[in-house]
Amino acid sequence: MLKQRRMAVEQVAAVLYEAEAAIDAALNKTAALTATVPTARSDAGLSAMYCQGALERLSETIAALAQARRGIVETHKALTQDKIQMGLGGLRLDGAGGTKPPHGIAAEATATNVQSLHRAASVAA
Repeated sequence: MLKQRRMAVEQVAAVLYEAEAAIDAALNKTAALTATVPTARSDAGLSAMYCQGALERLSETIAALAQARRGIVETHKALTQDKIQMGLGGLRLDGAGGTKPPHGIAAEATATNVQSLHRAASVAA
C-alpha cells in the first residue's frame, strides 16, 4: 500500500513540475512578445495606433497567465499537504519520479519572470 502511494505521489509530482514549467515558459514567451510588438511597430515606422489592441490583449494574457501560475502554486501547496496526510511527508522527490529544480534555479527563474513581466507591463502602459 505504501509503495502504491509513493508511486502515485511521484507520478503526480512529475506532471506537476511539467505544468509549472509550462506556465513559466508561457509567461516568458508572452512577455517577450509583448516587448517585441512595440519595437517592431516602431522599427517599421508605423504609428502608435497600430498594434494597440494586440498590446492590450497581451497584457490581459499576462494577467491570466499570472493567475494560472498562482493556481498551480496553490495546487502544489495542496498536494504537499496531501502527501503529508498520506504519511509521505518525508518523501523528497528528486530523480526519475519527478525532478524538482534546485531552489537557486527556481529563484533565478522567478526573478527572470518578474523582470520580464515588469518590462512587458512598462511597454504596454
